[in-house]
Amino acid sequence: MFPCAVEPEALPSFAHQVEALGYQELWVVEDCFFAGGIAAATAALAATERLAVGIGVLPAVMRNPATAALELSTLLRIFPGRVLPGFGHGVASWMEQIGALPPSQLAALGETVSAVRALLAGETVTTAGRHVRLDDVRLRYPIAEPPPISLGVRAERSLRLSGRVADGTVLSELSAPAYLRWAREQVDAGRAEAGRTDPHRYTVYAYLGLDEDGEWAVRRSIARVLRGGDCSVQLGPLGIAEEAAELARSHAEEDELAQALPREWVEQLAVIGTPDEAAKALREFHDAGADAVVFVPAGDPAQALSGLAQAASVGLTDPVVTEAWPA
Repeated sequence: MFPCAVEPEALPSFAHQVEALGYQELWVVEDCFFAGGIAAATAALAATERLAVGIGVLPAVMRNPATAALELSTLLRIFPGRVLPGFGHGVASWMEQIGALPPSQLAALGETVSAVRALLAGETVTTAGRHVRLDDVRLRYPIAEPPPISLGVRAERSLRLSGRVADGTVLSELSAPAYLRWAREQVDAGRAEAGRTDPHRYTVYAYLGLDEDGEWAVRRSIARVLRGGDCSVQLGPLGIAEEAAELARSHAEEDELAQALPREWVEQLAVIGTPDEAAKALREFHDAGADAVVFVPAGDPAQALSGLAQAASVGLTDPVVTEAWPA
């Protein structure tokens, strides 16, 4: 994923180099208040020839679903087969900051994705939900084969929603194989409720560090996430949620917490170590059900490509995709 902390004018060159390294996908984000996700995806697609570009993820309430469908259908027709759209709740504090926090984030996300999927497929949509209201809306240029639309979510109710209304799920950093298995159970429950038997794509973000410096950067990134919010949903299936929270409380400094993290935790939460150890970690992700593991190089975002090049040099690009993210 293109680091949102890097100026957007650097994206075309970054995407071109990622493609040259042999990666299959590049992911962009839409975090407040950096760069727009759809505009970023357009720039990356235009700068490359075969690279698929994932948008992980668009906050559902930042656009009317008809507007989102218009933008996505344009991209999908110009760059067929190369766009992987994703939607999420959006960080609640950010959505409140822009006056867009809905009474029910769950309803807003479900209604938005359902409407966008129907519009892209060429359906005429009339609906009056809690969040989405459309009257006889139909796209002039729908998509013959719409792409999988994913939800970037974490908790049980949202994962079940993903199973009901989406075609894939994006799981953020700190999503260990054990958490992925648990998440799949929640998604499968939602799919069963909706009577769905079609494929469901799982995209998992994982920090990457293939040498001593890289592992230290990964440790610092994990420490920053642990100190920044509640990670109990993702760490619960590993049986370390309470211990990790206590560790974060007892270490005031980020570097102290990073040093205190047990290596077996880091090995489960990231892709680290020797090429053989990294390959083993990737196999464990794929054995747990990941369709794509998205590398998140830790450390200086300006150096993201060097970590990706290092991974490519030892054959870790297939079927792995890439994300570069600020530390």
